[in-house]
Parts: sequence; structure tokens; C-alpha cells
Amino acid sequence: MLPSILSKSRKAPSPAGHCRRLRRLLSSSLGTARALPPNTGFAASPPPPSTNPRLASSPHAYHHHTSILQSCVASGSLRAGRQLHGRLLVSGLGPDTVLSTKLVDLYAACGQVGHARRLFDGMPKRNVFLWNVLIRAYAREGPREAAVRLYRGMVEHGVEPDNFTYPLVLKACAALLDLETGREVHQRVSGTRWGQDVFVCAGVVDMYAKCGCVDDARAVFDGIAVRDAVVWNSMIAAYGQNGRPMEALALCRDMAANGIGPTIATLVSAVSAAADAAALPRGRELHGFGWRRGFGLQDKLKTSLVDMYAKSGWVQVARVLFEQLMKRELVSWNAMICGYGMHGHADEALALFNKMKGDAQVTPDNITFVGVLSACNHGGMVEEAKEFFYLMVNAYSIKPTVQHYTCVIDVLGHTGRFEEAYDLIKGMSIEPDSGIWGALLNGCKIHKNVELGELALQKLIELEPEDAGNYVHLSNIYAQSGKWEKAARVRKLMTNRGLKKILACSWIELKGKTHGFLVGDASHPRSDEIYGELERLEGLMSDAGYVPDIIPVFHNVDDDEKRNMVRSHSERLAIAFGLISTPPGTKLLVTKNLRVCEDCHVVIKLISQIVQREIIIRDVNRYHHFVNGECSCKDYW
Repeated sequence: MLPSILSKSRKAPSPAGHCRRLRRLLSSSLGTARALPPNTGFAASPPPPSTNPRLASSPHAYHHHTSILQSCVASGSLRAGRQLHGRLLVSGLGPDTVLSTKLVDLYAACGQVGHARRLFDGMPKRNVFLWNVLIRAYAREGPREAAVRLYRGMVEHGVEPDNFTYPLVLKACAALLDLETGREVHQRVSGTRWGQDVFVCAGVVDMYAKCGCVDDARAVFDGIAVRDAVVWNSMIAAYGQNGRPMEALALCRDMAANGIGPTIATLVSAVSAAADAAALPRGRELHGFGWRRGFGLQDKLKTSLVDMYAKSGWVQVARVLFEQLMKRELVSWNAMICGYGMHGHADEALALFNKMKGDAQVTPDNITFVGVLSACNHGGMVEEAKEFFYLMVNAYSIKPTVQHYTCVIDVLGHTGRFEEAYDLIKGMSIEPDSGIWGALLNGCKIHKNVELGELALQKLIELEPEDAGNYVHLSNIYAQSGKWEKAARVRKLMTNRGLKKILACSWIELKGKTHGFLVGDASHPRSDEIYGELERLEGLMSDAGYVPDIIPVFHNVDDDEKRNMVRSHSERLAIAFGLISTPPGTKLLVTKNLRVCEDCHVVIKLISQIVQREIIIRDVNRYHHFVNGECSCKDYW
């Protein structure tokens, strides 16, 4: 029986059982053998298949050796396998094709790909299993290019790939983002009997998804006659990984409607999609479904739920689930720390970071520091951000990414420390991207630094010449400074280049349906009630002394028109709709595609106090938790 390294489902062996068995087998096989030479040799290539008379005269010993090697492969016992390899070479059984095949399997399974390759290269006859073993090793351990080259060599040698080969080489193509080779493999397999194999099809879907070709992945998915959970999961993950979370959630519903039972992989992908879409009701529905299906105790699902609840504003629920984890892996710590960071709970994020590397003895990675630096940024903790950046680089030898630089530059820009911010940009070890210059430009807008703002915009236009938002930022900086002519010139430049400002949009999900609103929107069926609620709230706010702040309205129009423009901002419409559509005390979550303006920030604080509700706004920069007249950002955003 061939080793099971390529089986689609493989149970984890019992380490204790395998160790006892190997000791017994090796003892009987090698008990009276002379000491092995120090270098049992992997460089020597085995000759052609042996006709050694020992095999015929001692079939029991031969099968004994194959049994030991099989156990070594199953348990990953490299040391015992190497001892037996040396014994085989000394005894003259080393050249046997079957034994050599098992040795290649052993070394590949234990990560010794170089040893496996030397044995492989010396074998005159290689069946499809042997090629698959080595392709799998390269696809898993790298270099993935070697897996692709080996696949091509397999075809050139006249060995027909099978339903194990194709998923492996497609996995390598996906990791390399090698779309050209991936298409070539897809075209080849389509003409074989493996064209409808579910594992092959799942590999094709995943390859296209990793290469960003989601529509191609969907075309493959739609062409599969019989789809099992593996194929559905691949397509759901494809949507989720490519920024199309609502389609991932819709496909998850279709999967259930087609009678395919979701697996743990389905739920993890769907919960992650709900997190990215800020679709809390869907996420809670999936949470309940997972518990009813018996997945509730699995840490993989709990970790995805931690991330989902954190991104949806329910940080306390996320922390409860985090504490329930049986084993807290690095990904779990990162999810919770990043959750605190994005909500501006800087103290909690830093305390958890200290607990992670102190009590838990878990080493942070680059994602951990993204969460920590994000917490410092959203909490206005400039010195702490600089200290953690230094710690990351010097104590943990982590090379900073643009995300790390962006957090530090953003907090420096927010506090008006432009010289430090610009010096950091000039000293970056990587090329600054649009996020870096955008963070600097945002700081310039806050502090009306026209000169540096112009420099940042020039860099942004070079990187993103078609992004109208960059021009709008500079126009607003000019308008803030009363330079209306320069502001008008920037707007005219946008018009000449055919660029249009991104429309502000806010949305809220209620009872499984998403309701979207634009500025001044009157298209909603309950529009009259929405504006009526806003008028009622405005009256109460006026009685409390509220006066609209029209300074951020960067249009050269009269004050009355500016007031009308502010009062109908999209987030206010979404909040008003939520208030008239839910029972008193219900928490509201509103998502906005742009930054919340200063006047809306003041208004939402007042509304939260008037109606005694928690209102969460997820804008393009961060989360705002409005409770009893205060915001979690402490007016720093």
C-alpha cells in the first residue's frame, strides 16, 4: 500500500503509539547490526531497480523494512527513518525502487526536500505518485517555482498528471500569483477526466481568486456539475478575499439553500465576510448557526467571531469570546489587539500587548504592531507610537511596512509635528505610497499647512492621478485658509481632467436589509419621517445651545445654504432612519465611506445624549462610539 501523504483526508497519528511501534520494529530490525557509518549518504543516487537476491531470499525482512518506513512517514519520525535508510544502504537494499519511493516520501513529509530531491533525481523510473510527493513538498515548503518546473518536467517525461497533481501545482501558481501558468494548467485539465473533480475544480477557483480574477473563478464554479462543500467554500473564500463580502454572504445562503451542509471552513469565511461588510446581523446569525451545528467550541470559529464583533463595534463581546478560547494563538491575540486599536481603545490594546508577550510568552509579528501603532494613532499617543516603532525594528527585527509608517506619520500629522513626519518619510526604507502621503495631507488639512499640503498632493497626483479625493483635500485646505481663488482653480483642474468627487454615502443594516443614503437624499420610502425626526432632534439640540458649524463647508455660498447642506449629511439620515425603525435603547451601527465632518461629530454626540442610545459610526478612518454625549475618540480623529 502506498504512503498516504497525498490522501485528501488524513487523521493525525498518535505520537506515543507510533514511537512505541517504531522502537519495537527498529529494535527487531537493527538490534544486532553493527554501528552505522557517520555519513550514511544522500548524495549517492540509487542505481536502476535492483534484482538483489536478498529480496527474494528474505521477503519477510523486505516487508519489515517497508512497514517501518510506512510508520516513519505516518508519524514524521525523521531520525528513525534516517537510521533505517543508512541500514538499507549498508545491507544493499537501498537501490530498491519501492523502498526509495518511501524514503522520498519520508524526507518530503519531514521538510527535508533537498534529500528527497537527490533520491528522486537518481531513480530511473518515477511513477505519478513519486512526482506528486515532490511537487507537494515544493508547493508546501518552497520554492514554489520548483513545483511548477517539476510539473512541466513530469509532462515532458510522459507521466500523466492526476487529480492529486493538479491541485498541488495550482496551489503553487496561486502562491506565486502566476496567472499565466495557472490558466495553462486549467486549460490542460479541462480536457482530461479530472476536469470535473471537485478538488481540482476547487484548486482552479482558488488559483483565480488569489490572482484577483474573481469572475473567472465564478465562471469555473458555475460550470461544475456536482458541487460539494469544498467547491462552495473555495468560491465563498474567493469573494471574501477580493473585497466582495456581500457576494460571499449571498453565496453562503445559496449553499444552504442547495442542501449543502456548511463546514467550519464555510463559517470562518462567511463570518470574515460579515466582518468586512460590517454586517453585524449576518455575523450574529452565523454565530448562532455555528453553535447549533456544534462548531461553537472550535477556536477557529471563535477567532473569526472575535474579529467580526470587534470590526462591528461590539468590542466587549469580542473580548468575552477571546477569553473563552481554549488556546490563544498569535492570530487570536492580533485580532483582539487590532480590534481595540481600530476603536481607539489604546489603553486596552497596550495592556493586552503586554500580557501577550509577558504572561502568554507569544512573540508579536508585524500585524501585532499594526494594531498597537493603530491604537497609539487613534489615541493620540505620539511618544508611545515612536517607542513601539523603535521596539518593533530594534528588539524584534521586524521590517516596517507602509502600514506601520502610515500609523506613525498619521499621529505625527494629527499633532502638527510635520518636521518629524516629513523626516520619517524621507528616511523610509521603502517607497512611500498613497497612504503615506494621504496621512500627511490629512494632517495638513487639520492644521491648515498649505505649503506641505501642496507637496503631499503633488506626490499623490503622481501616484494616483485619477483619484479626485486628493484634489478635494487640497481645495479644502485652500478654502479653510480663505484662498477661494486657489480652491476654485483646483476644482477647475478636476473638471478639466474629467474627475468627479466621491459622493458621501452612509448605510445601516436593519432586519437583514441594507439601507443606503446620500447627501440630501429624499429617495427613501420613509423620507418624510426621516426628515421629520431630524427636525425634532434639531429643535431639542437648539434648545441645548447647539449652533451649526458651517466652517467645514468649503463652498463659496451663503450661510443659509451651508446650513442646509450640513443638516442633510448622509450619516444623519441613516441615524434618523435607525431611530424611527428600532425600539428605544437599540444600539445603532452606521458605516460611512468618507470621514465624518466636525459638525456631524458634535450633532451625533448630542443625539446619543438626547435619545440615550449608543451610536457607532464606522467612517473611512476609524470607529466612533457615541454614548451619553461623548465619543470614544475624545474628539481626536
